[in-house]
Amino acid sequence: MTFDQFIQSLAENMPPADLNTWQQSLWYAANNQWNKAHELIQDLPDRQSAHIHAYLHRVEGDIGNADYWYRQAGKKRPSLSLQEEWEAIAKSLF
Repeated sequence: MTFDQFIQSLAENMPPADLNTWQQSLWYAANNQWNKAHELIQDLPDRQSAHIHAYLHRVEGDIGNADYWYRQAGKKRPSLSLQEEWEAIAKSLF
């Protein structure tokens, strides 16, 4: 799957079956299903998951928690818009 195909899949009712967990989480986040996106990513121990987790808490408006997860990911909270950050993370996965 390409990034463009991923974007097109956002119009569907369910994410494509071949997405990895990171991609699934971003798919659900883009479809305003924060709880599902968070549930998928919250217990994964890698830095990419921490970055997505940070982004999700930023979406939620919980900046203190987001900053904790950015540190776990080895990153700083970006000055990008939420949409720009979502796109940057998503593109990095393809």
